[in-house]
Amino acid sequence: MAAILFKRTLALLQSNLLFLCLVVVFPASAQQMTGLDLLNKTIQYHDPNNNWSQFKGKLFIEMQMPNGNQRLSEISIDLPQEYFKLSSLKNENKIEHIVNKENCSFSINGKTEFSEEEAKTYNLTETRAKFMRNYYTFLYGLPMKLKDPGTIIDPVVEQKEFMGKEYLVLKVKYEEGIGKDSWLFYFDPKTYAMEIYQFYHNVTENDGEYIVVSEQEVFLGIKIPKVRTWYVNKDASLLATDKLTKVISF
Repeated sequence: MAAILFKRTLALLQSNLLFLCLVVVFPASAQQMTGLDLLNKTIQYHDPNNNWSQFKGKLFIEMQMPNGNQRLSEISIDLPQEYFKLSSLKNENKIEHIVNKENCSFSINGKTEFSEEEAKTYNLTETRAKFMRNYYTFLYGLPMKLKDPGTIIDPVVEQKEFMGKEYLVLKVKYEEGIGKDSWLFYFDPKTYAMEIYQFYHNVTENDGEYIVVSEQEVFLGIKIPKVRTWYVNKDASLLATDKLTKVISF
């Protein structure tokens, strides 16, 4: 009888030990976390003082292509004043796209008067200027920009391995008229730092790209990813690498 009781007790202890191990590997908090919970945690990591809405700075960005081509850009963002300026070098000319609130203006080497041919060559259009504003404020405002109106946060948090590491994954879509792509954001399960994000135009075709972020630049208390490396989803081929070389107040 004593031997039977001992075996049952041992089996119960082993069962409890297995359960505890599973809890360590898969924390209950991660299992019960909603998509909004995860988003709040990563924002707390990247922008603990909620300073993004008051962002006012100039970013210096160096893009390197696999073929060796390089592009240097200066981006001025003043969110409180709704001001954006992109300055870049093209064909040894300094091109500027400016969006001041919703008004757009342009310049070539400081000159605001240019020919139709020049405007076409350098894509000096309102559509292009606003696209670049939205593009850069989205990239450098992540993950805080996922709080924007029209963003649909999937309530289910997934656990997924990517590039040999386990991540907490947030699925995001957008309301009609705002965005058509499907997004996945990968967060470190311990710190909640954003390390990878991925988008698809059509998930079934495995199109789109994934972006690996590394290093950090701290500005106004915001932890901004410093290096972004872009890859194609289908074959993992390298597209480009963006490096934030400097960010300053203006």
